[in-house]
Amino acid sequence: MERCNDSAEYGFILLGFSDRPKLELVLFIVNFALYSVAVLGNSTIILVYILDPRLHTPMYFFLANLSFLDLCFSTSCIPQMLVNLWGPDKTISYAGCVVQLFSFLSVGSVECILLAVMAYDRYAAVCKPLHYLVIMHPQLCLRLVAVAWGSGLVNAIVMCPLTMTLSRCGRRRVNHFLCEMPALIKMACVDARAVEMLAFTFAILIVLLPLALILVSYGHIAAAVLKMRSAAGRRKAVSTCSSHLTVVSLFYGSITYMYMQPGNSASQDQGKLLTLFYNLVTPTLNPLIYTLRNKEVKGALTKVLGRQH
Repeated sequence: MERCNDSAEYGFILLGFSDRPKLELVLFIVNFALYSVAVLGNSTIILVYILDPRLHTPMYFFLANLSFLDLCFSTSCIPQMLVNLWGPDKTISYAGCVVQLFSFLSVGSVECILLAVMAYDRYAAVCKPLHYLVIMHPQLCLRLVAVAWGSGLVNAIVMCPLTMTLSRCGRRRVNHFLCEMPALIKMACVDARAVEMLAFTFAILIVLLPLALILVSYGHIAAAVLKMRSAAGRRKAVSTCSSHLTVVSLFYGSITYMYMQPGNSASQDQGKLLTLFYNLVTPTLNPLIYTLRNKEVKGALTKVLGRQH
């Protein structure tokens, strides 16, 4: 079968929000502000973790990794979206689209698994407090992060080429603000059900399985908290888990709805808003959630800022 993929030569046109031209300037301002806060907040958490030895514990090691992932996640597409919102040019090169899709698939997958790893860390801290440092030793923490990164890269290495090589018969207009897998699959002029089902299978492994592990971990944590006789102990346990649980709810709530639908049946407008939420709003909120609720991070931040002055 002859392929007629003009996109490989001329790139793609990201339609984004071009059907609402009056909204584009507002979106540019709002998204630029959110992206700036996301970069500043996540960079600050990474910097504080590096500079303050008291934060060199498993919990903050995973938090610093989450902040790095959030930086990568937003940077994979938000700058391009801001460029497209600013002027009439909505194009992206074919190579740029490949890089964007690969980054988005890999980093998004890593974040799903890392959130499950963080839930296990909280389970060990609450349910096995006396053995916590023995269980969560540095080698295990490194291995768990390596597994998360390896799984994300495998997903991207498999799904990115399959998605990009689908024949599109010269179609170049992507009804999205980034090169995202569901939007690119919908452009195919051939039967893409096999690719859709493979994407759905990966979603079960990378989205649903970690989510199940998170729910199991928090089930054990809830049971342990209910058995505690000390009100102070219960408050401390809830406090140490509430930030992570909030982040999980924000991220998984949108990404599960987006990807756990065979044939990606969500509407394009829904898809754009959900993608914008977990790609920009969640990375912006994560540092705020952790710093506002965490005395150790606030203390370390005050110490680092005081040292600069």
